[in-house]
Amino acid sequence: MRKMSVLAAALLTASLALAGCGAGGDSRADSQAKSAAGGRAADGAVSDRQGAGPAAGGRAPAGKVTGQEQGDKVPAVTHVIRTARLAVEVKNATKALATARSVALGAGGLVEKESTERVDDNYTSTTVVLRVPQESYDRVLRELAGTGKLLSRTADAKDVTDKVVDVDSRVASQRVSVARVRELMDRATKLSDVVTLEGELSRRQADLESLLAQQSSLKDRTTLATVTLDLTEPPVEEKDGSDDDPTFVDALGGGWDALVATLRWITVAIGAVAPFAAVLAVLYLLWRIVRAHLRRRTAPATVPAPATAPAAGGQEGPRAQD
Repeated sequence: MRKMSVLAAALLTASLALAGCGAGGDSRADSQAKSAAGGRAADGAVSDRQGAGPAAGGRAPAGKVTGQEQGDKVPAVTHVIRTARLAVEVKNATKALATARSVALGAGGLVEKESTERVDDNYTSTTVVLRVPQESYDRVLRELAGTGKLLSRTADAKDVTDKVVDVDSRVASQRVSVARVRELMDRATKLSDVVTLEGELSRRQADLESLLAQQSSLKDRTTLATVTLDLTEPPVEEKDGSDDDPTFVDALGGGWDALVATLRWITVAIGAVAPFAAVLAVLYLLWRIVRAHLRRRTAPATVPAPATAPAAGGQEGPRAQD
């Protein structure tokens, strides 16, 4: 009977030792379980040691989180990309642009881009892109809207927390992968292995650089909000002077303008006709010269006869000798 009791106690002790080994996740837990099992077998107090459980070892089982650890968890940070566009009508676009710059710089932001355009020589239109910190986003929008008459406002917020977490995780994994390939290159002895590992290292480094660029872009867009501000001046209304009676000065000015315009057109007309007139004058002169030359060649050569006067008394004078 006593032998049977000793055999049962030995079997129970062995079972508890195997259970302790299976619960531990590492070698330290395994050794602690074996030590505890040996102590329980020696002292004969198996049930008391089993009731102590994890509290005796001072460690919780793997995969479980205690209440204190749950309370120590920090809530996840939300990453949001914020963009806004404002259209404001102002009296002076230059002064409003200076105010917008001061607001952005005062909030710790920057001026990313700006452009100014003069429309029909009547009014100025300016577009400026501002980058401001997320915590100053709402305040900056209020101050910019107060620079003049607000015409339109659009705002957008996009939550990219999942994308940020995913990119950060991929960056960490890719860095580990690059380090692993470098370790393999240090251990490689064959030239073919070195060449293969170099190609693999280049590919993984390129992937890592791409992920780092995405990470930097996400950090920039989630840290600084983008605000696009359109500043426009009201168009100048032209006065209609049809109801005003013209004065002598107005008439004199109008006559002078008409005279100047007429002289200008006459000058233009003379300048346009002058080449033709010069050519016609040369042709006329040549025609006169040729005509005079032809007349001299066709005229007959005749000598006029001397005139005879009648003699007194009705007699004729002496005949001319042959």
